Amino acid sequence: MIVYRILVFQMILGLWLASPSTVHASSAMVLKVEGAIGPATLDYVSRGLKRANLQGAKMVILQLDTPGGLDSAMRDIIQLILTSPMPVAGFVGPSGSRAASAGTYILYACHIAAMAPGTNLGAATPVQLGGLPLPTPSGPEPENADDSKTSPAKPASSMERKLVNDAAAYLRSLAQLRGRNLEWAEQAVREGTSLSAEEALKHGVIDLMAGQLPELLQKLEGKEVLFFDQKQILKTAGLVLEHYEADWRTELLGILTNPNVAYFLMLIGIYGLIFEFANPGTLIPGIAGAISLLLALYAFQVLPVNYAGLALIVLGMALMIAEAFVPSFGALGIGGAAAFVSGSIILMDTDAPGFGLSPWLVGVLTLMNLAFFAFVLGALFQSRKRPLVSGREYLIGSEATVVADFEGNGHVRILGEIWKASSPVPLVQNQTVIIVSVQGLLLNVNPLNLSNEEP
Repeated sequence: MIVYRILVFQMILGLWLASPSTVHASSAMVLKVEGAIGPATLDYVSRGLKRANLQGAKMVILQLDTPGGLDSAMRDIIQLILTSPMPVAGFVGPSGSRAASAGTYILYACHIAAMAPGTNLGAATPVQLGGLPLPTPSGPEPENADDSKTSPAKPASSMERKLVNDAAAYLRSLAQLRGRNLEWAEQAVREGTSLSAEEALKHGVIDLMAGQLPELLQKLEGKEVLFFDQKQILKTAGLVLEHYEADWRTELLGILTNPNVAYFLMLIGIYGLIFEFANPGTLIPGIAGAISLLLALYAFQVLPVNYAGLALIVLGMALMIAEAFVPSFGALGIGGAAAFVSGSIILMDTDAPGFGLSPWLVGVLTLMNLAFFAFVLGALFQSRKRPLVSGREYLIGSEATVVADFEGNGHVRILGEIWKASSPVPLVQNQTVIIVSVQGLLLNVNPLNLSNEEP
């Protein structure tokens, strides 16, 4: 009976601990979107919205402070906002924050758009793939235009025009959905314009301004929003602010999807596997290399990787390593270094903020590869200067150690091997001898001090 009661108590305690009781029933969940928007941000927002829905939160507030990020992650976050079962308010704050580039799109998608004083949004021109220049709008140039003034440049290619037109249509559709300024949405994409919080409120880009989150809730009280084609009156006066913090999973995903970390893991993986194949049975380099390479491949799966750059990096490392096995006196090494640097520069297929490779990291790793190449090349030149020996004659003049006491014939150890030996004088265990000649599998040895005394 006592055991039964203990089991029931444990079940009740487990259900209580697992129940979603950490969030108040009449709460507004706050999700902080800070830094570059990428796969980790998407995972955080997705789980935050699910948690808010599970725990019955009345609304979600996205607190934005971002320079932008990846287009794919931004669009997935917007889809989550548009299909959210509860209203989502976008708040650019605290003062000094910004919602640039991808942040502007996310703010437009929210049911409520608010900003704190001293914040800004805009610069929503899509970043071009491969580092192409940002396009700006072009129109008919006035006949009396001042030649000294620089006119807007036309998009350089049809691909740029497609990207700009697609982004402009996307932001316009969000503006139409939320009843916000269409003209400025077009300008933010085509001209890259930005607005302060006061200007955004004046031009109808946002719904209100608030200094802090409690003030935001007060100003949202009684406000009417369009929620799934139905008008809904917000009741926010008594809501409790609950902050959903990023956990270890989000932090780990953010680290792994950092392009610099993924790039470094890839190099560790390649070198680890090379060392393992060169020295089978070591295990540690192979295991570490395999794990690092798998983590790097996972990161590359969710990052905008240029696979031509990735292929150039692998080719460059292969050429530099091949120099050690197929001596070309620098040709393979120099070509490998050039391929490695070129691939590293174009590896990340975007100029989105926070998703580019650090030039310092590329430079340091390139120097490390060149140092390895120089070491191999130097060893090859040194080997060419050594006298050529063959057969067992290379043992003559080498030192060996007596395995056990003997007189006449016995055994000595040299280079980890045990050989038969003959000596004109008695020898004791662990005595050092020198090899004076080789007769088949028999080594003729003398004590080291005796050999030094001979003329």
